[in-house]
Amino acid sequence: MGGRPCIRGMRVTVGTLVGLLAAGHTVDEVLEAYPYVVREDVLAALSFAAWRSEEVELPLKVS
Repeated sequence: MGGRPCIRGMRVTVGTLVGLLAAGHTVDEVLEAYPYVVREDVLAALSFAAWRSEEVELPLKVS
């Protein structure tokens, strides 16, 4: 998936799940659209997205 974080190794990205929720879909609607995803996967995606948004990337010094 181009290096994007995925749910439990499936071809469903964190961005897909978080994007659906941000667009107004409910967790139940997401679970219906992706029957192989479980509620804990959606919560893990939200948790990861929250953690990632707080992460700070610093440039490496080149010597």
